[in-house]
Amino acid sequence: MTLFTGVGAAMVTPFGKDGNIDYNVLERYIEHLLSGGTTALIPFGTTGEPATVKAAEYEQAVKFVIAKTNGRVPVIVGAGSNSTAVACERAKKAKDLGADAVLVVTPYYNKCTQRGIVEHYKAVAAVGAPVIVYNVPTRTCVNILPKTIAELADIDGIIGIKEASGDIDQFQDAAKVCAQKDFAMYCGDDSLTTIAMALGCKGVISVAANPAPKIMSELCSLCDKGNYAEARALQFRISEFVHSLFCEVNPIPVKKAMQLIGLDVGTPRLPLTELEPEHTDRLAAAMREIGLIK
Repeated sequence: MTLFTGVGAAMVTPFGKDGNIDYNVLERYIEHLLSGGTTALIPFGTTGEPATVKAAEYEQAVKFVIAKTNGRVPVIVGAGSNSTAVACERAKKAKDLGADAVLVVTPYYNKCTQRGIVEHYKAVAAVGAPVIVYNVPTRTCVNILPKTIAELADIDGIIGIKEASGDIDQFQDAAKVCAQKDFAMYCGDDSLTTIAMALGCKGVISVAANPAPKIMSELCSLCDKGNYAEARALQFRISEFVHSLFCEVNPIPVKKAMQLIGLDVGTPRLPLTELEPEHTDRLAAAMREIGLIK
């Protein structure tokens, strides 16, 4: 099952000056993403600061995103936790609210075994919401090996993986497994989008798509058409912009990037802080270079 191809936006959560979720901004933000060509919306993935969001906020915001999207693209809701029971509860809540699927990051901090990973995802999949696995070992200290991906691909209800190991050799091995299993693989690193799609990824779950949906949509379209010469040129062109989005921990820089394009999504909740001034200068310069701001 391939739920979407192209660019899924790993959404930030907009907070107003009062610290609450700003629904006026969120509505404008949704339209910005959809008009820019994004083909899936992913609220409350790790970019959405779910660890700092209360259950009532989560429910209200998920309802809002699903209602405003109104079936135009799939809505894939973040439902990860380092507790399997909590991840199952979140997946059920997302399913009951009408999510098309859930994105479930590996259990962080616990450092479970590969067998633990399989059992965790098997339990979440049993809830009944289609599951996209999310592997990001730099943030979780848990790495899903390619042989484990092969096991996950055989579990009913698990429909794909967002791969963000950052290891090109592992990425290639994972892509080979996904191709053999006809299992949807999505790139989780904007900087590797062209390489990933050349290896068979269906698209990218993207941070850069937040301020630059048209650019990331164009990049995926070029790859999908097999025009890798132009895709490579575009990937090179945006490389400093993409790197600047990770000059501090995500989502600190991307929230500043959204502010710079005129969508003030506020600052992150503590313990994350606002982007440092010198990094803001770097980010703004990179955005000017590719025409995102003047």
